[in-house]
Amino acid sequence: MENTEKDLAGAQREHWQGTYAAHPGMYGEQPSAPAVHAAEVFRAAGAREVLELGAGHGRDALYFAREGFTVQASDFSPVGLEQLREAAHAQGVAGRVTTAVHDVREALPLPDGSVDAVFAHMLLCMALSTREIHAAVGEIRRVLRPGGVLVYTVRHTGDAHYGAGTAHGDDIYEHGGFAVHFFGRGLVDTLADGWTLNEVHAFEEGDLPRRLWRVTQTLPR
Repeated sequence: MENTEKDLAGAQREHWQGTYAAHPGMYGEQPSAPAVHAAEVFRAAGAREVLELGAGHGRDALYFAREGFTVQASDFSPVGLEQLREAAHAQGVAGRVTTAVHDVREALPLPDGSVDAVFAHMLLCMALSTREIHAAVGEIRRVLRPGGVLVYTVRHTGDAHYGAGTAHGDDIYEHGGFAVHFFGRGLVDTLADGWTLNEVHAFEEGDLPRRLWRVTQTLPR
């Protein structure tokens, strides 16, 4: 990892730690719309075990658990994961949820072919270089079983914040303290090389609104 990538990664980790500490449960208790959709996709694929990357304080991981999935939730913020564990106990689903502090820039601490499905809501469009994004999707591919499903969402280059704020290169722009890698369609297509690209669905979220793609892709059996 280059020094500039390390510096940006460290700054963003500290920013998120402080944000979760200052605003517990900042995204509320209701699941995101992409998580509701993903649960339907995962169930149709026969998935039982879900790995969520960038789980934060856990609104989506907890939803998957309430829907009957076994969930492995990871994030680089110990503060967010502590909030997730407390909520899992309060909701009676602690037995179906495990957590792990993990930076997506590093290899996943899981065996090959060990999970049925992976969910990542706005994780891949964080302050990651294109090289790091490809490496992360390579790790996802490694830990998925044949026929496994990945559902992820990313902000794209049609978003109002694309090109605004502080430019860090590689389509990464920082606005309000949060750095985002805005995806072009070409990046989505190259990340699906060797997969079945089931869907690229455009949607909006939040007050801006943020403009995102929800991508579903499946490993061949």
